[in-house]
Amino acid sequence: MRSIWKGSIGFGLVNIPVKLYSGVQNSNLDLDMLDERDHHKIKFQRINEETRKEVPYEKIVKGYFLKDNYVILDEHDFEEAAPEKNKIIELENFVDIKDINPVYYETSYYTEPEKQGTKAYALLLKALIKSKKAGVARFVLRNTENLCVIHPMNDVIVITKIRFQEEIRDMKDLKKVGDVTISKKEMEVGMALIKQYSSPFDISAFKDEYSLELLKIIKAKSKGKRAIVKKMKPQKATSDNLYDQLMQSLGGTKKRA
Repeated sequence: MRSIWKGSIGFGLVNIPVKLYSGVQNSNLDLDMLDERDHHKIKFQRINEETRKEVPYEKIVKGYFLKDNYVILDEHDFEEAAPEKNKIIELENFVDIKDINPVYYETSYYTEPEKQGTKAYALLLKALIKSKKAGVARFVLRNTENLCVIHPMNDVIVITKIRFQEEIRDMKDLKKVGDVTISKKEMEVGMALIKQYSSPFDISAFKDEYSLELLKIIKAKSKGKRAIVKKMKPQKATSDNLYDQLMQSLGGTKKRA
């Protein structure tokens, strides 16, 4: 793996030199857009909306639409607003990771200690495991300030970017169902259904089936054949009554619809 960032984790007065590696990768197939007639790649042009003429890259500026007009920003404006380019992932406090709503999670990076920081790295890792806590910190990556959670995983310290509060949409316009009455027997069967489908979480049991099937089709077509794809049909309830549907589900097998 190739590191994408080098710096330090600031743990009190202790700086732990680390390298950052991307912890995720895209499982989607890399498909190109082609001209149907000759299968040549499609290229995109930057077109002026008014004149319909192509705009040279060096003539493109960035603007923010405010009060019926665009305010144009130059490089100096971006430099003024950018966070200080430090190389420190500064721990600000420690929290119970269960208190962080999954809606905040964005993407994860693995860390690896530099040789001189191995012992301090091991201390932070073991302290996180023993305390069952996660650190909340900020760091600058690609000129952007990021909020993150520092947590252990398989004897590695993982940096998981999380969203700022401003990035989470308000739910006030959504229709809530708090006043819907659920009967005692419906709740009991609902809880029994959850128990029946409960098991330890194993990420390896979940595959990107769409990409796997699409790749199967691609390989078959490259040989002039047609792949046979087995599609799972969704199970349908035989009743519109919620309790009957729950009871029918409870009597079924643990198969994905």
